[in-house]
Amino acid sequence: MICTSRGKRLERSVRPRHDQPVLTLRPLTDADEPAARAAHAELVQDGFEFLLDEHDGEPWPDYVVRRNLHAHGIGLPEGFVPETFLLAFAERELVGRVSIRHTLNDFLLQVGGHIGYGVRPAFRRRGYATAILRQALVVVRDLGVDKALVTCDDDNVASARTIERCGGVLHNVVEPPASGPAKRRYWIGLSG
Repeated sequence: MICTSRGKRLERSVRPRHDQPVLTLRPLTDADEPAARAAHAELVQDGFEFLLDEHDGEPWPDYVVRRNLHAHGIGLPEGFVPETFLLAFAERELVGRVSIRHTLNDFLLQVGGHIGYGVRPAFRRRGYATAILRQALVVVRDLGVDKALVTCDDDNVASARTIERCGGVLHNVVEPPASGPAKRRYWIGLSG
């Protein structure tokens, strides 16, 4: 179950493809530490931060509590917005994660968007990114957002295809305010 900031309980499980296990999004727990740290170590090599805003030496239970408080806008670092952080599991295997921002500040409007997701290298090209994004769009819609912004690096063809598969319409390509690659900005209408 996933609870939105409005207290609505959601169950998010989708079968990515006919030959894949059911994909479930759920909040981080104390028991997730080994798998989440392994995923972080894998993806940091790609320049992707799996565990957002993790502090060196912070005890894992404290990190879990802090992530959950951030979903309710409590204890946010300066420049951050409330966000729901969810892990994506296929059966019992951690395949990825998603960060769902409840609102957009100037930075997120320019390059970050409402949704940031990542899939572990061993699980790529299996439909998990699409399943994660589809489920995240439902959560964003339930937060009251009628049009979601999703971005990716301009040279990330796989991510661009995933966003387009989920209804993304390319708005433009922008240079980030800091160093880094250009970003493709997509809008996805959330009706229903």
